[in-house]
Amino acid sequence: MENGENDPRRPLLGGPSGCRSKFGLALHGAARRLCSSGSWRRRLPISIWLPNYSLAFLLQDAIAGITVGLTSIPQGIAYAIIAGVPPQVGLYSSSFPGLVYVIFGSCSVVTVGPTAILAALLSKYVAYNVDFAYLAAFLSGCVILLLGVLQLGFLLDFISKPVISGFTTAAALQIAAAQLKSLFRISGKSGNTFIDAIKNFIKNIETVQLWDTVLGFCTIIALLILKKATPTAPPANDRSSRACAVKTWQYIVRARNALVVAVGAVVAYCFYLHQYVPFALTGKIEGGLPRFGPPPFTTTVGNQTLGFEDMLSVFGPEGLVMPLVAILESIAIAKAFAGTSSVDNSQEMIAVGMCNLLASFCQSMPATGSFTRTALNHASGVATPAGSFFKATLVLLSVTLMSRTFYFIPRATLAGVIVVAMASLMDLAIVRQLWRNSKLELLVYVATVATGLGAGLEYGILAGAAADVLRLLLRAARPTLPRRRYQVGNQECLSLLLVGHLSYSCSEYMTEKIKKYVLAQPMCVILDGRHLYSIDIGVAENIISVILDVEKSGHRVLFWNFAPDLQKLIEDLNPSFSKKFVTGSSIDQHILGTDGQLNTLITS
Repeated sequence: MENGENDPRRPLLGGPSGCRSKFGLALHGAARRLCSSGSWRRRLPISIWLPNYSLAFLLQDAIAGITVGLTSIPQGIAYAIIAGVPPQVGLYSSSFPGLVYVIFGSCSVVTVGPTAILAALLSKYVAYNVDFAYLAAFLSGCVILLLGVLQLGFLLDFISKPVISGFTTAAALQIAAAQLKSLFRISGKSGNTFIDAIKNFIKNIETVQLWDTVLGFCTIIALLILKKATPTAPPANDRSSRACAVKTWQYIVRARNALVVAVGAVVAYCFYLHQYVPFALTGKIEGGLPRFGPPPFTTTVGNQTLGFEDMLSVFGPEGLVMPLVAILESIAIAKAFAGTSSVDNSQEMIAVGMCNLLASFCQSMPATGSFTRTALNHASGVATPAGSFFKATLVLLSVTLMSRTFYFIPRATLAGVIVVAMASLMDLAIVRQLWRNSKLELLVYVATVATGLGAGLEYGILAGAAADVLRLLLRAARPTLPRRRYQVGNQECLSLLLVGHLSYSCSEYMTEKIKKYVLAQPMCVILDGRHLYSIDIGVAENIISVILDVEKSGHRVLFWNFAPDLQKLIEDLNPSFSKKFVTGSSIDQHILGTDGQLNTLITS
């Protein structure tokens, strides 16, 4: 058995059996990685932080969870109203996804629940039947979970900052406009777009109710004052009475949403005791636990029964925007509060997917990370994902034990809470930045906002993505060609800087630009390739053609500091061009023709 050639234990590397052996080894390695304890621990982050849990962490998480829970209760009810689902569904959606995130979430500060943007996207489907809300949570969970398992988080990189910012601004404006109906207690329907809400407000402005308007604006003013009244945090080791008072006031400010809602409910209840109801109230909330079970795969709209395929057709392609937005919101928030720590995009997608998938069995609407509640969670000093457990528990207790107290919450107060929250979502500073630095990206932002406000949020994000694609195509078809004229000795020179990747779409454009920049009088034309990374063969052929033309007019052309592979491409197309390639830190000696003299002196 020489050199082990006939050893049956030796793996075969050639032929079909060798391919099967390689595939088997790769499959075995992937299976080992998947089934390893480290892999499972990464996919179940609770197994990492729970063994090191301490009493100090328990106190921090409890304080943060209760603080966030007090904000989640009014917001959950408000977002349920936006979506058009019963108020208790908003509270269920603030509870059960949070309980799931404790197990699968990798970022301690993120708090999961309903958001205004998802609620606005959901509203047009709920208009058919509330069953669409629960199915939307199930389908969103399946899509997000699949993307996370397949590690396709890189797809989010194709959505640019102007598109995300424009979509968020359009959503904030649409949601705020939809609150005009409750803020002023006018008649009519707000519709599904910003334009519809404004039209309804103008059409029914004569039906404005005074007391709801006064209460709504008082809510907004109170929230803004409390937000501005946030004191500076005292040093951690300061135990004085003043420091305690400051910390107490901080917690009051952080729970300002719950505070103004409670005050509004008390005012409404006091009027009710005197047999007077001046405000539109939230009304009865069906308390208790939800109906546990699979989400509805059939429903009834009017007198027609819709099967699962019919419900999918109602969602249509636009329904994919909901899981996309859920992923964008959650990962963006996780990265914003992660600090120097890295964020595992795939794990966050798995966590949000599981939150929606499992919560859909508990009559929940789609949920994702919330920026305002996450910011509050971070400010409250949360230590681990267990903070979501305390938040979810508080909300669940409120909907089961205190549901009757929600009856007297004025709708105008909830509208004020939403309007203030939406104001903080709009990033108008980006408009000034884009105007100064990138007009094309500003057009993408405007297209996203305008389409979102006029046609709907789903179409807004699609229009923004399409505008981004057009911007990239335009950049590829019309690359920059910086030029500089100067003189070396008595030689007139023109330097053309080739930048980036020159694709076939710019071949004619580059030809015309070079012809335009090269003047009639003979000069030395330098094609500067220091920043050129690739060039398509069509562009190279056109450049060779235009160079041959300008050389007939007495011009001299040099290719300066081209990469070896690019030089080889041009030489393959026209071998005579090999003499035109020069390298070095300075082009002057090549222009004056002194480089050959220097080489002769060195040789001698």
